[in-house]
Amino acid sequence: MSQDGAARRGALCAGRPAVRTAARQTDPVIIGVGIDVVPVDRFAESLIRTPGLRDRLFTAEEQRTPRGPARTGESLAARFAAKEAVAKALGAPGDLRWHDVEITVGDHGRPHLAVRGTVAGRAAQLGVTSWHLSLSHDGGIASAVVVAEGVLRGEERP
Repeated sequence: MSQDGAARRGALCAGRPAVRTAARQTDPVIIGVGIDVVPVDRFAESLIRTPGLRDRLFTAEEQRTPRGPARTGESLAARFAAKEAVAKALGAPGDLRWHDVEITVGDHGRPHLAVRGTVAGRAAQLGVTSWHLSLSHDGGIASAVVVAEGVLRGEERP
């Protein structure tokens, strides 16, 4: 099949024109994407070995489930991965504080990000207006994917 034919078929399937157009300043765009993986056992051992680490990395709310019991090592490792993924989505500036990004639990147990302080400041600089977060843990590995979404600011970016 020719490239034109593939483009037309792709456009018909996706319901969009095959022609790429420049985004308007009000169109939502992906500002950044971050992903991180954490070996659960190694992370849990670090929390045991370094007594103050849990409190340095996580807020009191993050350390407990909504029902009250302490979170498992798997759950905390996934939340740590999320914090690292947020930093990557923001371009990994070195001045972010751990407590300035908090992983909260929304409806039906869905994770959400609450940002403040240094993280909110960097997000505002980049034009981030919303976050998407996915957490997982399986086979001894915890992972997180973060997408920072916003609107174009000033000059359009490709």
